[in-house]
Amino acid sequence: MPIKRLAALILLTLGAPLAAQDAPVQTIDIPAAQTDPAAPAPAPAPPAPAAAAPAATAAPLPPKTGTTYAEEDVLGAAEDVFGRGTEGLAEAVRRTFAQYGQPNAYIVGREAGGAFIIGVRYGSGTLYHAVEGERKVHWTGPSVGFDIGGDGSKTFALVYNLYDTEDLFRRYPAAEGKAYLIGGVAVNYMQRDDVIIVPMKVGIGWRLGLNAGYMKFSKKGRIVPF
Repeated sequence: MPIKRLAALILLTLGAPLAAQDAPVQTIDIPAAQTDPAAPAPAPAPPAPAAAAPAATAAPLPPKTGTTYAEEDVLGAAEDVFGRGTEGLAEAVRRTFAQYGQPNAYIVGREAGGAFIIGVRYGSGTLYHAVEGERKVHWTGPSVGFDIGGDGSKTFALVYNLYDTEDLFRRYPAAEGKAYLIGGVAVNYMQRDDVIIVPMKVGIGWRLGLNAGYMKFSKKGRIVPF
């Protein structure tokens, strides 16, 4: 091979890579993600819902009212019997409530009686029970003691612990000597077992003394007081 052709071939072979190396390299700049400072920050992902709490147990209802009589109701009923402004009436009711609380029944009626050592009284009226309603009642009251005179009276009696009206129709020991007088109102107490009866009376007539006996309640009027 002629020397010139060989030199040309060598130069041609070595020149191609050098040309490739000397070619300018183009680069592409990838811009970084731009953030807008005025744009709101993305909302955080909502938390996973918590497990539902078990439903609370309902509170028990308060006990039903209306099974006893309030003091203002009793005083109003007593004023209907004796008249508004009766001396000592409000104090007698207040004292009884302070000692025994609210009654669950009361009796409105009239009675008359007399005595000369041995006495007797008859009465009749209506029992008002907070649960069982109204019913007619009668009573008699034999007594013995240092007692003389006769009287008639309107009667208003508070009744406690009478859960069955049938329990009223029994004998209740009475001791008039335990009575106290507030103004024109006489108050005494009778009790048998848990049932307590507190009669209040404003009388017409004259009767003086102390006596002991009982009151017997019945469903019908009786002539014999025993």
